[in-house]
Amino acid sequence: MKSYIVGVGMTKFEKPESRDWQYWDMAKEAGSAALADAGIGYELVEQVPVGYCFQASTAGQRAVYELGLSGVPVYNVNNNCATGSTALMMARQFVEGGLSDCVLALGFEKMKKGALGGGADGGDFKVSPVARHYGIMAAGHGFEMSPPTAQIFGNAAREHMERYGTTAAQLAAVAAKNHRHSANNPNAQFRDVYTVDEVLAAKSIHEPLTKLQCSPTSDGAAAALVVSERFVVAHGLHDKAVEIVAQAMTTDTEASFASGSCIDVVGKPMSAAAGRAVFEASGLGVEDVDVIELHDCFSVNELLTYEALGMCAEGGSGELVASGATTYGGRWVVNPSGGLISKGHPLGATGLAQAAELVWQLRGEAGARQVPGAGVGLAHNIGLGGAAVVTLLRR
Repeated sequence: MKSYIVGVGMTKFEKPESRDWQYWDMAKEAGSAALADAGIGYELVEQVPVGYCFQASTAGQRAVYELGLSGVPVYNVNNNCATGSTALMMARQFVEGGLSDCVLALGFEKMKKGALGGGADGGDFKVSPVARHYGIMAAGHGFEMSPPTAQIFGNAAREHMERYGTTAAQLAAVAAKNHRHSANNPNAQFRDVYTVDEVLAAKSIHEPLTKLQCSPTSDGAAAALVVSERFVVAHGLHDKAVEIVAQAMTTDTEASFASGSCIDVVGKPMSAAAGRAVFEASGLGVEDVDVIELHDCFSVNELLTYEALGMCAEGGSGELVASGATTYGGRWVVNPSGGLISKGHPLGATGLAQAAELVWQLRGEAGARQVPGAGVGLAHNIGLGGAAVVTLLRR
């Protein structure tokens, strides 16, 4: 059975504590927008997977109850930064498995100011879910007094530079591109434009990453309404429908840890495996994709993902971004929304916000961000610890 997204919605992503709202307010805003986009009422929704990382148990119910008290199942999903796309995957499985005809995937996050920690309880990394990941990093690079997530990705960048000759300017080009794209996105947390030199001159977070190459903490929510083909037909939603052609999730395998490389520890093997699975299932290749929303939590992760998805040869990602191949006028437009670096990164909402952007792009509704002739879109969402979800969409 096929599945389709027929409605999407999201809030503006905000700097934490800059807006007087609670997570249920943002969830209501995003969920209501998705329902309105599809033109249907909440009473038709049969199940609701809800993603978040930093709220209490059953926060999904507290949020969804703002949309209605219909008694449908609500599932609370937490998969680190891949939480939103995990909720979307559950919705797709419910529909394609024939269990439901209409499922609302919802994600939100109300975060605190400042950098994310490394998942340690009271600073004790021995009990952290990502203890193995940081242990491998520490064995190869030591442990410095910088934010842990920036540190592990920054060390992946150092390895890439040493191995392939990638330059600091090429890493900065990722951030400059995504900040430039976000200038046209009214939902983005940041809309300022920076040159490569300005990105390089920003405050250093963990060499070679500067502040403008790191995604911020954010408040916000996003939602997608996933339905069956018979629901599309019954409700006349052909003009709204975007097909989920294929989707795959992978978690860490031995390949994440065996090499001792931070490039592998932060998830490149997971991304590659999920990408291969999606292309094999769909019969399409990366050459068929027009627009991509990928997980640029740090600039280096965008480069790693280019390689994982087969957009270039191993080690060729720095040259790829510098060539202009991943912006308007190039072979693909990557992160037209501004990506995590500039649009923002409320963990539970990120994967669903990617889906929303791609739906708007494939419908031709992205305004000043529109990628001309976009017919196939790909979303990539990854969480350290770990999970990688790749989703292929087609109008």
